[in-house]
Amino acid sequence: QVHVVESGGGLVQAGGSLRLSCAASGMRISSYTMGWYRQAPGKQRELVAHITNGGHTNYADFVKGRFTISRGIAKNTVYLQMNSLKPEYPALYYCTLKNTISGINFWGQGTQVSVSS
Repeated sequence: QVHVVESGGGLVQAGGSLRLSCAASGMRISSYTMGWYRQAPGKQRELVAHITNGGHTNYADFVKGRFTISRGIAKNTVYLQMNSLKPEYPALYYCTLKNTISGINFWGQGTQVSVSS
């Protein structure tokens, strides 16, 4: 069973930065992608950034130029560097690992990111 754990959330002032980390364990999957989603209260979960095994990245328009997703030395880790945070960004940030063969997504429990104005 794949286990995904996020860390690094917290409270930061507007304009500040945070770095989220995610590690997946229990994997016997050779083909997968990893990504970050966010969910604000009362809203649907939405994609923030995504990275493939080959390092190809994809970002939501609202974070381009501010957020950077990257893989760790251990391929089952992924980071999200968030700069120039805005007050409208507070949300629960989820890490996900997707098996690209089966299409199954594995989700973490989420880490809260709050931005004060």
